[in-house]
Amino acid sequence: MDIDNNYAVDTHGRVYLPLTCVPTIKSTPINHKPTKNKMAKFKNKYRSESHRRPNWDYSANALYFLTIVTQHRICNLGDIVVDTDGRPYIQLSDFGNIVETEWHKSFDIRKELFLDEFILMPNHLHAIVEINNRDVNDTTDDENATDDDGRNTVDTHGRAYQQPPPLQPQPPIMTNDPIPIIKRNPPIRLPQSISSFIAGFKSAVNSKIDDYIDEKQLKIPKYNRNNHFFLPNYHDHIIRNEGEYLRIKNYIINNPVNWEKDTLR
Repeated sequence: MDIDNNYAVDTHGRVYLPLTCVPTIKSTPINHKPTKNKMAKFKNKYRSESHRRPNWDYSANALYFLTIVTQHRICNLGDIVVDTDGRPYIQLSDFGNIVETEWHKSFDIRKELFLDEFILMPNHLHAIVEINNRDVNDTTDDENATDDDGRNTVDTHGRAYQQPPPLQPQPPIMTNDPIPIIKRNPPIRLPQSISSFIAGFKSAVNSKIDDYIDEKQLKIPKYNRNNHFFLPNYHDHIIRNEGEYLRIKNYIINNPVNWEKDTLR
């Protein structure tokens, strides 16, 4: 792994958030179970809080671990079943097939996005998504692309990596403080960012599922701004090094096996 003054790049060209830009915190296993400090009430109803890193540019080149959960954690995307070898896998419902199709379409229409790993579960999805915001008009031969120091910046899949802009120094995050309630102001979404991508994906899912409800004449409410298919918020984590990347990737792959003890059930 090469490490410059700002960012770390592994042997496959993946760009990680430098550890120097991340406050030191106690290492804990992946756990999505909400705690009292991470769930607040709005209009006397529990709602998910923002997990976004303050002052981080979410259109910057990096690997992001994303989790999106259905409204009320309803298991309407499919069921976990067992194959002939005894290994659990998800059998998608019609809604699940729509979600999976729209998820993959999102990467077909966005040149800056690459899907590294993905699993669809009965009431949520996990993914590792890479942002690579290089100049789409750049005609440089990717196979010979190097940085200013002559180091190759192309991974084994031929993707050239543009280094993200440096982060501004930020005060340490007090992890023992309760997470404040965040007011719902009109969001400002950067183009080619994680939030822009997820907003477009959720909108497409709502539209396609509403079409399906009409087609099948289902007696269920349609999905809109007042009746979300997915929770309005989502969980994201900026992957900082290759060890963390491999741990999260393994967690995603083995999600169906661990469904019975999944905290999102």
